[in-house]
Amino acid sequence: MPPRYRYEEIADDLRKRIEVGEFPPGSRLPSRRELTAYYDVTEPVIDRAMQILRVLGVTETLAGVGVFVRDAPGEA
Repeated sequence: MPPRYRYEEIADDLRKRIEVGEFPPGSRLPSRRELTAYYDVTEPVIDRAMQILRVLGVTETLAGVGVFVRDAPGEA
């Protein structure tokens, strides 16, 4: 199995945290600054992880407001 990029690992971790209810549907995810500190990575890494979650239909972004867990994670 090829090595995984850190942003893929972070996206998987956030998705699992959403699935177990740490971030329930409708809740706002921590800010980019909080996530960079939590995962000890740069902002572009968090941006890529957020992009994966958005493409998977797990989250939605409201400009200037934040990133929120969709009501039906995984369903677009």
